Amino acid sequence: MTPHRPPRHPAPDYRFERFSTRLLIDDMTFGRDAPGPGSRLPEFDLPTLDGDRFASHALGPRPVLMVFGSRTCPVTESAVPVLKRLHARFGEQVRFVLVNTREAHPGQTIRQPTTAAEKYRHAQRLRHHHGIPFEVAVDDIEGTLHRALTPKPNSAYLVDPTGTITFRAHWANDETALRQALEQTASGSAVPGRSRAMAGPLLRAVGHLPGIVTAAGSRTGHDVWRAAPPLAVLGALSRLFPHLPTDRRGPAAATAALIVCAVTAGLLAALL
Repeated sequence: MTPHRPPRHPAPDYRFERFSTRLLIDDMTFGRDAPGPGSRLPEFDLPTLDGDRFASHALGPRPVLMVFGSRTCPVTESAVPVLKRLHARFGEQVRFVLVNTREAHPGQTIRQPTTAAEKYRHAQRLRHHHGIPFEVAVDDIEGTLHRALTPKPNSAYLVDPTGTITFRAHWANDETALRQALEQTASGSAVPGRSRAMAGPLLRAVGHLPGIVTAAGSRTGHDVWRAAPPLAVLGALSRLFPHLPTDRRGPAAATAALIVCAVTAGLLAALL
């Protein structure tokens, strides 16, 4: 099987300045032709922040967990603690690499990078913010690797040493699925293939949305309200639960919203 060929031409819409509903819809699904379990990685050769290379022709002797992410992605905010826990357990058996991509929610403070040097600095900011203990690689300014795998803000791929994808997770904060895949990889067992979990990972990320808006700039908040009002409402409600861990604020906000809707519906029914 030959490697998937990455797109070589620029993509004007890739480095968007304002988040939109269309981008949200694109983030929710993989196309039928998107590389997944059984596909070969495209050819790539990226710099890492430590001065090494992350390249398709030299993945190393171990399997690789490759994750995409950015500083302005609330799912990345939720995922990095998960990845750090998994790295502490499986880091001797699996190579962990976070690939810095375009910004998921650029604003007036953290803007979409326009040069390779600026994107490199964004990757440094991402690593410093989270204290990431494993490799951070930097995709090129056109997102050639990211686009070749159909750009999702925080997808994860488990890859064998030959470059064949064995597992794909839509969201890298799906700790249960990732741990299971890593356990089976470490033991030499068959890997489950893919995780399609959606609601749980998104709700865990919602509580991080206010922090992202604070970091990226108020314009990001306006964009989320315009493009994804339900997520914006849940993000606002999550502020009511500062005593909870951030990952649990989104589920609490969703529960509160359901209670309010149920009470409102009951009152309307009584009045009619």
